[in-house]
Amino acid sequence: MKAYIFPGQGAQFTGMGLDLFEKYPQARQLFERANEILEFPITDIMFNGTAEDLKQTKVTQPAVFLHSVILSKVLGDSFKPDMVAGHSLGEISALVANQTLDFESGLKLVYKRALAMQHACELQPSTMAAVLGLEDSIVEAVCAEVDGVVVAANYNCPGQLVISGSVEAVETACEKLKERGAKRAMILPVGGAFHSPLMEPARKELAAAIENTTFKTPICPVYQNVTTFAVTDPEEIKKNLIFQLTAPVKWTQSVQNMIADGATHFTEVGPGKVLQGLVKKIDRNAEVSSAEV
Repeated sequence: MKAYIFPGQGAQFTGMGLDLFEKYPQARQLFERANEILEFPITDIMFNGTAEDLKQTKVTQPAVFLHSVILSKVLGDSFKPDMVAGHSLGEISALVANQTLDFESGLKLVYKRALAMQHACELQPSTMAAVLGLEDSIVEAVCAEVDGVVVAANYNCPGQLVISGSVEAVETACEKLKERGAKRAMILPVGGAFHSPLMEPARKELAAAIENTTFKTPICPVYQNVTTFAVTDPEEIKKNLIFQLTAPVKWTQSVQNMIADGATHFTEVGPGKVLQGLVKKIDRNAEVSSAEV
């Protein structure tokens, strides 16, 4: 069975999507439509912007979404997913790919999500840190010991977990985790504490937009970050997507469940190869590749 997986924030690069724009009329049409929907020329930033330009959350999230979704569309008849999943932001790309959402609705939600997260980040100084070389249970226990807000946010693969919370609490947790034997516990260059309780203001903002968006029955299941299991019911998909901002991204568990349900090949659709690397660390026998046109 073929699983298609969609990357999140951090996969962006200067020039992303330009090859699709130049080669495929359908891609050009969708990129130009995106400029209209967003009311700013995101294609200029994607194709010619600096790394700094691309790093702004309000640019990064729609840029990664557009690269992934437009690539899936130009794959044409060869794009036949048996199951899909996306890492954080990538979950919305996955929902367009399996036809739960149409292109326009997906892009509007991504942009709303980006602005809401940006706003939540401005309300309180917060950050994230990558922790390498410890069991998940040890990281969870250390976070629970620390005063203030710090939680496990991204279960990326065995031995790689990202924590998220207030700056002081994350820094304290990093010191304690090094004492407990972490190979590394390093602060990440991100705008705020994604997938933590500090994103509650963003969750509320996004919830209203999600409730007012039409979700259709998908052509194949999505394995959502919050629950990790196959979901096809539009109302359940909607509910899980609302809780995603304040809940951890359970990528390890999602991939394990996809394999248990018959996934034999994982194709990453969008910029970069980060997810392929994570899948191989979760199960070294899994076959992985990048989507190519």
